[in-house]
Amino acid sequence: MVRMGPDVPLLNEYKQEFFWKRFPQTVLGGPRFKLGYCAPPYVYVNQAVLFLTPWLFGGISTLLCQLQLLQELHAAVLSGMLMLGAAVGVQALAMYAARRSGTVERLGAPNILVDEEEVEFTHCVSPETVRFIAPGKRFGLNVVLHSVLAGLLCGFGTWYVFLGRLTALYSSIGVSLVVFVLSWVTLCIAEYSLIVNTATETATFQAQDTYEITPLTRPLYIFIFIAVDLAYRFSGTVPELHLASQVLHVLFLFLPLLWALGILPPLDALLLWGMEQALVFGFGGSPMSSNLRLLLMFGASATVAVCNYFIPSTLGVVLFSVSMGFLLSLDLSQIGTLCKGHTPTFVDHRLRKGGSPPPPSPSSFGWNLGCRELLLYLSLLLVAMAEAGLLHHFLGLAQSQSFVTGPQAPVSYLLLILFCLCWALKEIQGAYVFGGVFLNPLYPKGMSSVQTFKQRNRGLYIAAAIRRVLLNLVSPLGMIAFLSMDDSLQQLHKASLCVGFTRAFRVVWQSSEDALLHMVVVILVRLAAENKALPGWDNLGTGVQLLLVGLLIDRLTQFMAKLKFTLTVLVTSWTEKKQRRQSAGTLLALNASLCPLLLAVVTLSALLSAPLLPLFTLPIFLVGFPRPQRSWPGPVGTACPCPDSIFYQQMSGSLASALRMAFARGSLGSLAPGSHFLGRFQDRMVWIMILERGYGYCTVNIKGLELQETSCHTVEARRVDEVFEAAFERPERLGFTQGFNLHWGNALTPCAVLAVRVYSDARNVLSGIIDSHDNLRKLQDDFLKALVWLLLRYCVQKHKGFLWSCEEGLGVGGRKSQSSQLAQTTCTQPPEAVMVESNGSSLRFRQDSSSLTSFGDWSDEDDLFGPQPARRTVALVTAEAQPGHTMLQTGASLPGSVEMDSLFENMALSALQPLQPLGLGIGLPAVDKGQNPEVFRENPGSLPHLNFSCPQSEVFNLPAGWRTAPLLPSRLMQLRPLFPEDWFRFALGRFGPTVQGETSEDMTKALKEDEALRELHAQVALSCLISLGAESAFTSPSYVYRLYCGDVPWTEGLDWLSSSKELYQLALQAFRFSFKLLFDQASLGPMESPEELFSTLEDYERDWYIGLVTEKGWHDSVLHEKPFLFSLGHDLAMGTYTGRVLSLQEQLVQVGRLNGEGVRGQWANLSWELLYATNDDEERYSIQAHPFMLRNLTVQAADPPLGYPIYSSAPLHFPCL
Repeated sequence: MVRMGPDVPLLNEYKQEFFWKRFPQTVLGGPRFKLGYCAPPYVYVNQAVLFLTPWLFGGISTLLCQLQLLQELHAAVLSGMLMLGAAVGVQALAMYAARRSGTVERLGAPNILVDEEEVEFTHCVSPETVRFIAPGKRFGLNVVLHSVLAGLLCGFGTWYVFLGRLTALYSSIGVSLVVFVLSWVTLCIAEYSLIVNTATETATFQAQDTYEITPLTRPLYIFIFIAVDLAYRFSGTVPELHLASQVLHVLFLFLPLLWALGILPPLDALLLWGMEQALVFGFGGSPMSSNLRLLLMFGASATVAVCNYFIPSTLGVVLFSVSMGFLLSLDLSQIGTLCKGHTPTFVDHRLRKGGSPPPPSPSSFGWNLGCRELLLYLSLLLVAMAEAGLLHHFLGLAQSQSFVTGPQAPVSYLLLILFCLCWALKEIQGAYVFGGVFLNPLYPKGMSSVQTFKQRNRGLYIAAAIRRVLLNLVSPLGMIAFLSMDDSLQQLHKASLCVGFTRAFRVVWQSSEDALLHMVVVILVRLAAENKALPGWDNLGTGVQLLLVGLLIDRLTQFMAKLKFTLTVLVTSWTEKKQRRQSAGTLLALNASLCPLLLAVVTLSALLSAPLLPLFTLPIFLVGFPRPQRSWPGPVGTACPCPDSIFYQQMSGSLASALRMAFARGSLGSLAPGSHFLGRFQDRMVWIMILERGYGYCTVNIKGLELQETSCHTVEARRVDEVFEAAFERPERLGFTQGFNLHWGNALTPCAVLAVRVYSDARNVLSGIIDSHDNLRKLQDDFLKALVWLLLRYCVQKHKGFLWSCEEGLGVGGRKSQSSQLAQTTCTQPPEAVMVESNGSSLRFRQDSSSLTSFGDWSDEDDLFGPQPARRTVALVTAEAQPGHTMLQTGASLPGSVEMDSLFENMALSALQPLQPLGLGIGLPAVDKGQNPEVFRENPGSLPHLNFSCPQSEVFNLPAGWRTAPLLPSRLMQLRPLFPEDWFRFALGRFGPTVQGETSEDMTKALKEDEALRELHAQVALSCLISLGAESAFTSPSYVYRLYCGDVPWTEGLDWLSSSKELYQLALQAFRFSFKLLFDQASLGPMESPEELFSTLEDYERDWYIGLVTEKGWHDSVLHEKPFLFSLGHDLAMGTYTGRVLSLQEQLVQVGRLNGEGVRGQWANLSWELLYATNDDEERYSIQAHPFMLRNLTVQAADPPLGYPIYSSAPLHFPCL
């Protein structure tokens, strides 16, 4: 994101031209009268004739009816049959043209820079002309279905707008004529989009219309209008239907405007939104996390309501409603997994995804549906049913003239007290009180330590525990008691009352906090009325009253949130200089002068529960089409992954556990589905969305935003930090004037701080460490000590069976020896080497056909963070054939490979220093090894047998092939003083007892004095030293960096070393350990004793991953939560070497609530802008940084393909009791 500021164009010139061609087509339903090129007149004439054809047929039928030659019904049938014939003719012509053009179509490269290809027209009915005007249908079934619907639409439409009916409806010929003419315009638009050519709708929900559902959208709304008119015609004189018919006939004229503005939703969005609204407000449920769950829950809830209608006994209705309301409000996904014979928890799901398990153990309450959970749920159900049954049987029939003196009065006062307590205890849990206006003086601030924060929060934890008991146990039982004694249950066998009480008994469990608020409002209304009767209100019954109160509160809450979002957009368009466009003053003046219209738009969007769409995020407000709370049609969990995604995947488990406790305590406020939260830690941004809420559980989606911050991302991240600092890092005691939320107008309101187990990322510049000659001289000695330690540890692990092979996967006990650094340690050596070239920009494999003659095709279906060429240009790739596919595995880069890029920048090959020939046996000078008797023989079978003086030394024997280095003995003897004999004896003394159990001191002493064993390890260690080119002290930081990365220039023994993958991996690991020792000793001081060095190496092996960021082992270690990770990098831009340390620990993550309506509005604009206006410019105005609306972050958090979060979890269900 380079360009920032108010002068960024809304649409570039090309997109403006495209938009003004597309929008008239949308308004008219499909005719393309505005083209980007010259077309013959007959193209426009043909479209006009097809557009007016329904009007012609309807006009003929209307004329025959007016002349009394045909009755209304017969005239409508005639019109429909004519339209059916015309539709069939158009579709047949389109299919014929498609076949003709398919045989003579010219092969040419399409121009991808234009949105529509220019058509060469030959004559008025040529195949090109027909295909341009009527492209036809993709599916044969749609040809039949759409043709039949076109006939029905024309027939019923003719009947709907007969002049005689309109005159009888409005008692005015003039009004009837106006309605008649404009109504046929609406019908022609719908017919054209259905049968000729479908226009792109501004209300687009799906990115692709796979099944051609869009043509059905406009006819559906016309059929809804016709259905109301038919009900009025056949129901007699019903005043309400008469009024509705009059209003709908007028509204029918404005359907083209509603379609053009995108207010009416497409079919899929309408269906999902309707089911969600009916489930929440009709049946007391919750929005669901997936479309399938929504469909199943809607069906189950509707079944319960129907059953209640037919149950004859009110007592039976009460018991059935209480039990089914409780069961349907539970997390039914756990029941499904229980029926499969096992109880996979959130932990299991994370492990299947390759992630880390969350902190709570499987014994934590609620994660599994076990005996404790079943016992609690069964106890609650039995207590609730017993309470409801007894109270309804003994007190439900008691009649009282006054609510104050009736049996519900004590319970009413109890509910009032419970509401006040729960509200007060929830308010003090967050950083702000009273809607985010004032700072909470009880919330701890300025806490940097997790332990200190937890200690300071103990009082709030106690208050939260009390609230949980009151809200989850006492309140539901109190509300059930209130409902069970209600006298309106005696009139239950009415559809409205049946639905009302079904919802009331369900919402008590589904959302106890909201249900308590609704019930308190109903109680207050009754107390305010005292003994006065409210006929219209009382006749509704308690169930319907609660339904209306819930609907009213929801819409009022949406209205206030939308109004705040509107004011934010209006005010910041002028006050923020970087948002102030040249048209800002004009737009503000228009909004001020049209203030009633603006309020009407906000009110309408709130009533429809539709997003308030700010066009291009400017103060131009439209009503978006209603859609589900999730805002997106696809499944939850879609992301645009990158290597940084692993950090979010790792922390999602711990974050879910912290969110669970925060939700239960009320720290994050009310948890309505559709709520959005933003978490911030170091450079990480976590987007949390509530998908579903029930009794004792909550379903969320966790998204991770990009770590490589753009300029826009940085601006908004800085403002997020300022907002959190103002809430959490202020001093404890503040004056009254300093207790205000200075960022109240921001979309983000801080809520709480959560303790989450995450990786802390520290980066250090190694100047003065890696280029210090003293440190480099020490590196050689540390390398030999680390290699000796690793060789002895290798022998111990081999003796105990810890090493693993390709066939075995994990070793004994499921332990993987130094996960990635010893990967493939005992795999069969590959028969060939494959040259793999790494492109720094795309990091994709490029195949050299000359070296792939014996390998299968490369597969693009590897794991996301699977084997990749980690900063290397030549890698040894093991091809392991498996049934049906080829599996590629890469270890560390082969010695001799050339680094072409770094961790931070790309650099040309010419920038590298000249290298010696690579050690791959290609183009090397021939060596006659048989002519020099001093060179060791390469055949392991001909090596002399080692005579160990101690029988236990056989455990520490090394493979025979490791003794076959083609090096002169004199050269080894020259380097023999470098071998750390004292360290070898010390390490052998520590490793000896681990393999022999209770070993006597004499045995340990014999091991230490075994000269053959010592010489064996000295030979192997010094051979590795020479093969890595480190016989003299390391003198160059660049050479150290190359060795660390595995890019070893060719040396005399490199072929031998690379032929043994196990030994090569041990040598590389030893060098990385030695560099980490150098880093630690330069920072913390030298090692004071062998015991300290031995302990440090043990820590490296157990708790550290030391490698490169681009290696697969790095990713695996993060996901398996290795406590520490270290990598070495080279920043070519700065010319410095850097060290990066990741440490896993509990950290404080700041979480705030976002304005949900602001998020939905920006997402609605994003959907319109990309799917309809196709404005995918990366520098467009609507994606620029906005410190108040957090516009750039909000766009990132949208689901792909419109947004680009780098991580998105599947729906996470976790308990909240």
